[in-house]
Amino acid sequence: MAVWIQAQQLQGDALHQMQSLYGQHFPIEVRHYLAQWIEGQLWDSVELENPQDELKAKRLLDSLVQELQRKAEHQVGEDGFLLKIKLGHYASQLKSTYDRCPLELVRCIKHILHSEQRLVQEANNAVGSGGGGGTMDSLSQRHQQINQTFEELRVSTQETENELRKLQHNQEYFIIQYQENLRIQAQLSSLSAVPAEERTQRETSLQAKRATVEAWLTREANTLQKYRLDLAEKHQKTLGQLRKQQTLILDEELIQWKRRQQLAGNGGPTEGGLDVLQSWCEKLADLIWQNRQQIRRAEHLTQQLPLPGPMEELLTKLNSDITDIISALVTSTFIIEKQPPQVLKTQTKFAATVRLLVGGKLNVHMNPPQVKAVIVSEQQAKALLKNESTRNDSSGEILNNNCVMEYHRTTGTLSAHFRNMSLKRIKRSDRRGAESVTEEKFTVMFESQFSVGGNELVFHVKTLSLPVVVIVHGSQDNNATATVLWDNAFAEPGRVPFVVPDKVLWPQLCEALDMKYKAEMHSARGLCDDNLVFLAQKAFSSASINQEDYRNMTMSWAQFNRESLPGRNFTFWQWFDGVMELMKKHLKPHWNDGAILGFVNKQQAQDMLMSKPNGTFLLRFSDSEIGGITIAWVAENPNKAGTVLYYPPRSKQSVFGPIHEPMHGSPHRVMELGTPPTWTRHPPRQWLTPSTLQFSLPCKYTTDGEIINVQQ
Repeated sequence: MAVWIQAQQLQGDALHQMQSLYGQHFPIEVRHYLAQWIEGQLWDSVELENPQDELKAKRLLDSLVQELQRKAEHQVGEDGFLLKIKLGHYASQLKSTYDRCPLELVRCIKHILHSEQRLVQEANNAVGSGGGGGTMDSLSQRHQQINQTFEELRVSTQETENELRKLQHNQEYFIIQYQENLRIQAQLSSLSAVPAEERTQRETSLQAKRATVEAWLTREANTLQKYRLDLAEKHQKTLGQLRKQQTLILDEELIQWKRRQQLAGNGGPTEGGLDVLQSWCEKLADLIWQNRQQIRRAEHLTQQLPLPGPMEELLTKLNSDITDIISALVTSTFIIEKQPPQVLKTQTKFAATVRLLVGGKLNVHMNPPQVKAVIVSEQQAKALLKNESTRNDSSGEILNNNCVMEYHRTTGTLSAHFRNMSLKRIKRSDRRGAESVTEEKFTVMFESQFSVGGNELVFHVKTLSLPVVVIVHGSQDNNATATVLWDNAFAEPGRVPFVVPDKVLWPQLCEALDMKYKAEMHSARGLCDDNLVFLAQKAFSSASINQEDYRNMTMSWAQFNRESLPGRNFTFWQWFDGVMELMKKHLKPHWNDGAILGFVNKQQAQDMLMSKPNGTFLLRFSDSEIGGITIAWVAENPNKAGTVLYYPPRSKQSVFGPIHEPMHGSPHRVMELGTPPTWTRHPPRQWLTPSTLQFSLPCKYTTDGEIINVQQ
């Protein structure tokens, strides 16, 4: 079902949120009348940070305007007259608004579509859990709990606002009565000039009146003090709830988002949008600011009418607490939306995006702050987190490292897009022990300063990127990638930069390798149990084929990518990375189709093929060469059945240069690895593939006649 059809069925707060997405920047009527066309366009194919995609965005804008004009022209009759005028007006309005900045239109529509999909999904989850009697999944329950707490905070904040107004009204009346008492005293003092008989009569009356007013003032002073204490207690309770809600959002939800972002660097699922988190942080900012203003007003009332008691100390403490809360919110919501590359090559352009989730709500954009990027070492990052000053504030020089934060009114986001940074030079620290340059970690630090509330509060904020490894040559890329993969996979939240365990359980490493492999293959087909057993045999020099034997074994970083495999001049990771490079660049379709076994050793290949007919073959990764692949096949041998021969491994460097070598024992076959390998005259009769070990040649790689293509 189209998203717009479902969005129109939203109710309550969800409907209000959906409606708030629209306005002059993009009228809801345009969404309604062009719903099918809008949802059919490839908005996500446009990269907002890539200026080269501006032409693509311009074409989308022009198409949108044309669709609106076409829709307007088709409106006929009395009912269609006004709509025709309105749609034509919207076409002109959108053209003039976005003609010079078409990427902003794409940003706006992407934000609208993603928000609608989220609202519809949340509504469907709620209906499914309520109507079906089942329990809502934990994510929806957590979100529902957060939204419910926000409603409670909104109510309590409104209650304290009402109480504050009542207190102010009562205090103003108290001051009026206090002034009345002063006036009575002044009148009593002036009676000395009045004749005795009249003075006695008036003095009695004024003294009675003064006694009444003073008694009222005494009672009312106690009442006012109680109101003040009650209000302070309610503010204290609200601040406790705000702190708890903020902890839930910043220390759990935001940290989880950052963890997903880190795992996405290893090929994990994308971290998801920030719209929900931003909406929560903006609600927090709004509520915190309202309560802060209330406390400030309460302080003013106390100063205006001092009364005996602990109010001054209480309000000072409340003001300090809420300032700490808003400070934590602002500094924690200055985040990196798009991380710089974690393998960073010098003299190469790179990009990053930072965002302040509460920038729009706190009107930070009214005086747009500038953000600066610097690269710092691991030791400098540790010192920064301890608030220790460092003698050198950077470990290198980044070009184009200053950027002004821009406010995007259509999405309500305040962000800085660094599009053309380049690391000109790097200063390395002294390495420890056997550590190589590709194990040294740096981080890009983004810092800024801005004020809120008319310079009432000034914040100096910093945020650190995920660790980056700096290289100067492409040959260092695979070892640098190993460092990044290990860090992304095994870093713990809240760690000291950039500490990771030296050894991990084998199943943990398997999970990381599988995630990376699937991402490189762009496929759901990752590493099966047999593949992982093969890798364990290679990693631990073991012959066991039982997966359980490896479950409690650990692998150290040294075993992973510092020490060479026995009898080889390369590490475990270098071999695995070579396989990924080969498959990614040349054999990805065949792997995804299940046409390559790959992860089998020579003896396993021999055992699999021994009982198979002549011509049966399989593809396996070479044990002796990085990125090499070899073919094992059952040769024609009249003297001995089941003779298995092996074609010498071809590496990723040589596998695509044409060769015309007759395969030993099979003179009628000519193999070309430059173009798809082909067999002529006598095609192999069976191809041994992973899929349920059914030994038949996949018809996808056969043709009419006698030529069989097995790879390209």
